[in-house]
Amino acid sequence: TQRSLEAAREDLRGQQERYRLGVSTILDVLTTTEALTQAEVEAQAAHLYAAASRRELVEPLTDAYPGLTVEDAYRVQDALVARHLADGASLVGAKLGLTGRAKQVEMHVHEPIGGWLTDRMALARGEDLVVSSLGQPRVEPEIAFGLRLPLAGPDVTGADVLRATEWVAPAIEVLDSRYRDYRFTLPDVVADEASAGRFVIGAPVAPDGVPLDLVGVV
Repeated sequence: TQRSLEAAREDLRGQQERYRLGVSTILDVLTTTEALTQAEVEAQAAHLYAAASRRELVEPLTDAYPGLTVEDAYRVQDALVARHLADGASLVGAKLGLTGRAKQVEMHVHEPIGGWLTDRMALARGEDLVVSSLGQPRVEPEIAFGLRLPLAGPDVTGADVLRATEWVAPAIEVLDSRYRDYRFTLPDVVADEASAGRFVIGAPVAPDGVPLDLVGVV
C-alpha cells in the first residue's frame, strides 16, 4: 500500500543517515565533499532517466562527481523516482540490493541498499520479456514478500517481518544497470534505483508454510 511504501521510504532514509554518520566507506571518511545542489541532483536524475528511456548505456556518475556520497545518491534516486511517477507510473513495491554479506564487505557497507519498483516494471507470470526494451539485462532469483502491515524503524527483526507478511513467493528480478558493463560504485548504483529493470512474482503462499532459512535464495 502507499502507506507501507511511505513507511519503507522513511526506514531507508534512516538507514542512509546512519550510513552517513558512522558506516561510510573509506573514501567518504578521507575525502571532504560538498553536497550536490538541487540543480545537480535533478540534472543527474534526468540523465539516468533519459538513459533508461533511450536504452543507452552511460558512464558512472562518480566519473564526473568522484566525491558523490550515498546520501546525495539517494537524493538523485528520489528525483529519478519522481520523474517516473510524473510520467504516469505508480509505486508497487520496494526492492533491496547488496543483501549478501560477501557483496556488502566488497562495497564497504553493513546493510542492504534500497530502491523502488513501479507497475511498469512488472511482468505477468508467463509474459515474455522484451529484451530490446532494456539496456543490458541480467536475471537474479529472489523471494518476494507481500506485506499486510507497515514496517519501519532501525530495530525491525526477522520475527517482526514475518508478523507483517501476508505472503511470500518466488520471484525473478531482471536487473538493468544504466552504467556500461555494470561498472559502478556504491553511490552510483544507489542513484540508479539499485539497477531496477523488470520483475515477475510467482504464486504466493503463506509464510508460515515456507522454511525461508532453508530456501537458499539469500
